[in-house]
Amino acid sequence: MHRRALLLAAASLPIASLPAMADTPTIKVVKSPTCGCCGAWEDHLRAEGFIVESHAIPDEQLWDIKARMGLTDETSSCHTGLIDGYLVEGHVPASDIRRLLAERPPARGITVPGMPIGSPGMEMGGEVEPYSTLLIHPDGRTEVFQSHS
Repeated sequence: MHRRALLLAAASLPIASLPAMADTPTIKVVKSPTCGCCGAWEDHLRAEGFIVESHAIPDEQLWDIKARMGLTDETSSCHTGLIDGYLVEGHVPASDIRRLLAERPPARGITVPGMPIGSPGMEMGGEVEPYSTLLIHPDGRTEVFQSHS
């Protein structure tokens, strides 16, 4: 698009919508076609203002992707997201993703391993089990990024 056309298009948008558009993060998610909780997590992200590009792929292909990204049995969950160069694995709260994007630590990404009850997409009434979002360092080590109870 030429610069002039871009400026004309921007001028036709309501001014109030410009900051919201610039701040709307897009996350690309790969997941199993048979997992319902993945869709519930995506709904959580959408409700929190994220744009979600969702791709259901065969389980074998999903686990191959996880392995190529360096995820292990200890750091894996049921779905994998990519946002702004970071990996987001499992039922990570939107607030933790926003913090990751704001702080921009040198890391592969963040994960909520397993499928803890009460995490986004894993709600079961008022039941909540404590869990942690882990930061995955470039060398694969992890540390607690945020604790949830």
